Amino acid sequence: MKNRFIEEGLDAFEDHQILELLLFYAIPRKDTNELAHSLINKYGSLSGVLEADPKDLAKTSGLGENSAILLALIPSLARIYLKDRWGTRPTLDSTAKAGEYVQTLCSGRTYEVFYVICLDAQHRVIYPALVHEGTIDQAPVYPRLIVETALRHKAQSVILAHNHPGGTPIPSPQDIEVTKRIQVALEQISISVLDHIIAAGEQYVSCAEKGLL
Repeated sequence: MKNRFIEEGLDAFEDHQILELLLFYAIPRKDTNELAHSLINKYGSLSGVLEADPKDLAKTSGLGENSAILLALIPSLARIYLKDRWGTRPTLDSTAKAGEYVQTLCSGRTYEVFYVICLDAQHRVIYPALVHEGTIDQAPVYPRLIVETALRHKAQSVILAHNHPGGTPIPSPQDIEVTKRIQVALEQISISVLDHIIAAGEQYVSCAEKGLL
């Protein structure tokens, strides 16, 4: 399988074969085929396995803590890799670019995260600040945190972003309310909110395009 990967890449591999190859590096002297099948049956898909709680994974017979941690690393590693491909100061001068960038920041996350992406006058990213983890309607301090973050990074404008893991990117009433509160708070210090982008899997919605700003 290692030689096949070197010669062909992963595209022709089935999901259980990808998992089997990964597990070999944590369990090198064991046939991992049966274990790979068992995990995919339990969690429903390759992505389901990789996004599972590592503590739950570690309880699987024949897996163990080291193997569980290896699998749980993959989504975060993929997200960091994709973010690195954007470079240090990408320019988000279109909704499409901003949406793709937000999808990168949220890739592989099984919980809700909220970002304030600080931009300079040319719409180049100064810093994508993760300001909150958890549901948006439980964050009454968002405006204060975001004002502090925007000032700290000397932002000329910001793009707000969060995800709806396992759901749809449709803005909720709470999303719209929080967006307006943040917009008012930032306007007082002459920082504009260019957009609020909500990501869900392979989809995203721009609040600016929907006329919600």
